[in-house]
Amino acid sequence: MKRFLFRAGRILGLTLILTCSPLLQARSLFIEDLTWEEVAVEIANGKTTAIIFAGSTEQNGPHMVLGKHTFVARYLAERIASELGDALVYPIFPFAPTGDAITRTGHMRFPGSVNVSESQFVAVMHDVALSAATAGFKNILLMGDHGGGQAALAVLAQTLDAQMSSRGIRVFHIAAVYEPPEATLAIKQRGTLLNPNAHAGTIDTSTLMAIDPGEHWVRHDLLTKANTTNGAEEDPRDATVDLGRQILSLRVSAALVQIRALMLSRR
Repeated sequence: MKRFLFRAGRILGLTLILTCSPLLQARSLFIEDLTWEEVAVEIANGKTTAIIFAGSTEQNGPHMVLGKHTFVARYLAERIASELGDALVYPIFPFAPTGDAITRTGHMRFPGSVNVSESQFVAVMHDVALSAATAGFKNILLMGDHGGGQAALAVLAQTLDAQMSSRGIRVFHIAAVYEPPEATLAIKQRGTLLNPNAHAGTIDTSTLMAIDPGEHWVRHDLLTKANTTNGAEEDPRDATVDLGRQILSLRVSAALVQIRALMLSRR
C-alpha cells in the first residue's frame, strides 16, 4: 500500500508540475516522443484513448514512395487524436499483409515491398493493444491504412473487447478511416468518377501529395509512367493537392463519426 501511495503521489506531483509548464500545450501526441512519466501524466490528465494504426511498406507505382501508407497513417492518426482531445498515438506499424514473398504474389512482385503474414500482423497488433491496456488506456482504437488486414483487425477488436470490457477497457476497429461511406468518395475530378480503391491512382496519389508539400514522396515527373504493369491501377495524372486534402478531411470526419458513435453505444 505504501508503494502504491508513493507511486500515486509521484504521478500527482508530476501532473501538477507539468500542468503548470508552458510546454504542455506543445507536447506531441505520439508516445515515442514522450518519456514514460509524461505518458503517465497524460493518462492521469484524461488522455485515456490509444490509437494503434498500421501502415504498410509496399510498391505504389513508379511515382510514389514505398512508405505511402505509413506516412498517411501517421498524418491521419495525429489529426484524429487532436480532434478527439483525449488520445495518444502509438508508433505506426509499417508492415501489413501485401502478398507472398516466396511465390511473389501481390505487391511482393516489386522490390522493396514487405509482407508480414496475417497471423503475424494480428499478433503484433494484439500485443501492442495489450501494452496500451497495461499502460492505463481505457479506449483502444485499431486502424489500418492498407486493405490487407482490415478484416483481421475487426475480428481482433471484437475478441479483445470481449476479453477486456469487464475491466472497463474497450477495443474498437475503426473501419471508416480506411474506407469512408462510399458516397463520400464519389468525387468527380475533371468530369470523371474516381475509384477510391484504385491502388496508386488519382485519389491515392492526391492523398500523399497533400501531406508532402516538399514533393519528397511523389515523383511528379513520373506520373505519366504509371500503368497496370508497374504498380498503378489507375492513371494518376489527375491527382491534385486540393483533392488530397478533401479526401483526408473526409477520412478524418468519417473516423470521428464512427469513434463517437461506438463510444456512445457501448457505454
